[in-house]
Formats: sequence, C-alpha cells, structure tokens
Amino acid sequence: MHDGPSDRVRPVLVTGGTGTLGRHVVARLRARGHEVRVLSRQGRTGRTDLDRGGAGLEVVRGDLATGEGIDAAVAGTGVIVHCAGSAKGDEEKARHLVRAAVGAGAQHLVFISVVGADRIPATAGLDRAMFGYYASQLAAERVVADSGLPWTTLRASQFHDLILATVRQMSRLPAIPVPSGFRFQPVEAGEVAGRLTDLALAPPAGHVPDMAGPQIHELGDLARGYLRAHRTRRPIVPVRIPGRAARAFRDGANLAPDRAVGELTWEAFLAARHRESSDPALRTP
Repeated sequence: MHDGPSDRVRPVLVTGGTGTLGRHVVARLRARGHEVRVLSRQGRTGRTDLDRGGAGLEVVRGDLATGEGIDAAVAGTGVIVHCAGSAKGDEEKARHLVRAAVGAGAQHLVFISVVGADRIPATAGLDRAMFGYYASQLAAERVVADSGLPWTTLRASQFHDLILATVRQMSRLPAIPVPSGFRFQPVEAGEVAGRLTDLALAPPAGHVPDMAGPQIHELGDLARGYLRAHRTRRPIVPVRIPGRAARAFRDGANLAPDRAVGELTWEAFLAARHRESSDPALRTP
C-alpha cells in the first residue's frame, strides 16, 4: 500500500490504536491522508481527540481476546497494523485477528514485536512468570508469518514509557530492588510509530531490521535518572534473578546495539515529561 490516491479507498485498521504506540500510528496515518479505523474493546477510546472522530477516523468495537466483533472491524480494510499487545494471550489474539483478516482478504498485516523475542527462553516456571511476554510475542509472530497473508514484523526495544512506568512504580518503595546486570535500550514510541507507519504504507517485507534506542543503560542507572529528575532519593539494592531467561537478559538478549537508530535519549525523554507534569499548559490531554 502506497500513498497514492487510489490506495486511500480502504481504511487502515489499527489495533491498540489508543495505546502508547497505536495512538502515534493513528496520528501519523491521518497526517498522511489515510482513513483510519481504530479497534477498541469499548467502542470508544477514552481520548477526546480520537472520540471526536471526524472525517477519516472511525472507532469500532471488538475484543481480540474472544474474537467478538473482529470480523466486522476488519471488513473492508486494506492494511492492518497490529499494535495491541499485552502481558499474556498475544498468540490467541493474533489468531483471532488473522482468521478475520484472511476472511476479509486483507492486503498487508503489520505486527510490532519486541527485540529478543527469539532469544529469551521464557517458556516455563519462573522464567515464564517473569519474562513470558517474550514467548507470547514470538508465538504471535509465528501466527502472523504462518497466516498466508502478506506481512511485515518489526521488533522494537522497550519504549521509554514502559521504563518510566516501571521505575516510577519501583520508586514508591523505601528501597528500589534492581535486577543486577539487567540492561535496556529504551526507544521513543513516536519514533517507532513513524517507522511502523512507513512499513504499513510500503509493500510487505517479512521480518525487517530491529529498531532500538540510542543508548544502552543499566536498569539501576535508569532508575537513578528518574530519581534525579524528580529530586528524590532512594537506595538502590541489586537483586540476583535466577533462571535461563534472566541469564539471557544479563547477556543482552533484549538489546540491539547495531540497531541503535532511535534519537531521543532517556534523559531528554525524562526532561520533556517533567516539563509536561510541571506546566499544565504542556500536559497531554
């Protein structure tokens, strides 16, 4: 699907279109003149900018976990950008979406996965409990690749927003427990959305090169950066996590140093978020 006028007849469906990544994808598709259909379990977004709808934007109700409403949501769309990820159940959600997409004759299914999905062995026990998201994403990747549909999958490293939510939660404790040796390469969700939008509007490409942030940080350093930005003090306590998945994490299986193509640093992200929270005029609605 390209940006020519004839390609804009069929809307682009975005699952997870109200989430951290999906809302950026929706905005970029609309900015490029494409009609967008947003899938929501409630049939509404909870965000005033999307709820207002208007020309070129439609919000539809459907539940990927059960498959309810997915046939109707997919009907008439050309490209599907699957951004709806969660802590569990991604494989089954992908199956429901693929079944509907095949039935609707979708032209291109684009999936966002995570760096390290194929390298972190989170299949049982504590590994599954702590790192099951990676196994779930890999299983969903396979559903997409085996669907018979033209497809593209992009793996991205953790978003700044996810790291922020994690260290914010940790900072509420009297002391911050940090898994020793864990490193992250956070990337800006808006930058990933730009890449995902380009991929959605291009021919299907299968697995494309990973996308990761500009810097690799120890988790403890990420937490310290958050504490400094908020002028807060907490002791940081290293914790050793056992298991094969944790060992893979310590070995950098979740990193893509050769794909450090993101531009916004963790420090710049924190500074921007701090300005937004401090100045009501800058807060995101």
